[in-house]
Amino acid sequence: MPRLNATSLHPVSFRLNGRDVTARAESRMLLSDLLRHVVGATGTHVGCEHGVCGACTVQIDGEPVRACLTLAGQIEGADIRTVEALAPSPGRLSVIQEAFREHFALQCGFCTAGILMSLDALFAREPDAGEDAIRDQLSGHLCRCTGYAPIVKAALAARTSLKENRSHA
Repeated sequence: MPRLNATSLHPVSFRLNGRDVTARAESRMLLSDLLRHVVGATGTHVGCEHGVCGACTVQIDGEPVRACLTLAGQIEGADIRTVEALAPSPGRLSVIQEAFREHFALQCGFCTAGILMSLDALFAREPDAGEDAIRDQLSGHLCRCTGYAPIVKAALAARTSLKENRSHA
């Protein structure tokens, strides 16, 4: 394994929201910084920078991960999804995003991107996730605006809509 110099830029190749990307990062650069400042995927928010708040949650190979705790060099060859990947097309919202809008599950919106990415991963893994599983998934996210009740309500509505969409397909 090559020894990396802390001040040099190193190429990192990965798939971001369905497209191949090669970026250059310092060995100590965080994934959140690479996404926001190098690649321009600014939907990934940085809150606490300690992995506590969940605002920076993205999916790496389908699993929700804190981008503020992941080094950019660790994603070599990985499939990364950010909140920008959720919308099916420009100007349209995903089922989960629409449920959040309908149920007033966001106020300031700072935590929302990370919550959406965690719920998207949960429903991909567990389409019939119940309220307890949803609450467990949300336990890794801090939201100071909503009190979580509308978020849970929106998640349950999204789960139902996703199940209906699958049965009609």
